[in-house]
Amino acid sequence: MRLKKNIATSENGFIFNPATGDSFSSNAVAVEILTLMKGGSSPDEIKQTLLQKYDVEPAQVERDWEDWLLQLRDANLLEA
Repeated sequence: MRLKKNIATSENGFIFNPATGDSFSSNAVAVEILTLMKGGSSPDEIKQTLLQKYDVEPAQVERDWEDWLLQLRDANLLEA
């Protein structure tokens, strides 16, 4: 699971796919996750970061992670 290399992201949550012209907005946590993804962090590393930084149960992180991946796939932002 990797974010496509050409996907542009900004610090304020703007996501742009230059291949399709599609743009999206995201919240601060999503920006943090995208930054970690672009930096090469593994899914487990990202989840551990979220667990350490936020008051959230591991089961909730797992559910949210799966939902996040579905959203990225639906938006055509992940490599095949």
